[in-house]
Amino acid sequence: MSKIKKLSLGLFVSSMISVTHSQVFEIKDGSDHYDAKIQVQCELDQCDGRAEITLFKKGLKHVFQRFNSDELTLYLNENFQPSVNVVQLYNEQSPLIFDDFNFDGTEDLAIRNGNYGSYGGPVYDVYVFNKTKQKFVLSKALSTLTQENLGMFDLDAERKRIITFNKSGCCYHIRSEYKVIPQKGLILVQEFIEDAQGGEWVSVIDRNLIRGKWVEKVKKYRIDQYYK
Repeated sequence: MSKIKKLSLGLFVSSMISVTHSQVFEIKDGSDHYDAKIQVQCELDQCDGRAEITLFKKGLKHVFQRFNSDELTLYLNENFQPSVNVVQLYNEQSPLIFDDFNFDGTEDLAIRNGNYGSYGGPVYDVYVFNKTKQKFVLSKALSTLTQENLGMFDLDAERKRIITFNKSGCCYHIRSEYKVIPQKGLILVQEFIEDAQGGEWVSVIDRNLIRGKWVEKVKKYRIDQYYK
């Protein structure tokens, strides 16, 4: 191989390597109480892999808490910035989500960490703020909800319910609702199932936990009328 070809090959390899680079993003509009920095490997408009997330209390420069994600994935908008607090079923789910997940009046944090949920959906490490320890601690129960369902859960703050979504194939969908019991954890209190596996009919099953017992109502609809 000639020197010119060797040089060209070296420049090509070098340019390919340089496409992936470490990037630091500052998140200042995701929380009322915290600013965040995300350091992750990026290539063009996609960043993924191991990441470090650093939290700062607003107005302060010293680090409040650090977190790691082994498989953080984020996509950049037209301004080459990641979104925050976006939770869209079958669509975009942000790398960081700030909210009060256990309805105790304090802000919590979910950090995206992999894509091994149902149907390859995103999963999150969910941290709740511990008032005694004055730091965020991992909630295994809330994290598991993201692993067993279609990504990050929704919240109904008014009714204090956590809502998950799942499915089996094209024609079986289930929405589940959980209550947070202080000092005890999560309890499943409602399931709403749409089962259209029967062809022309869809069975709608509404199950509710009432005074410790499950009460179930089942209705059937013609599929063309139910989904019109």
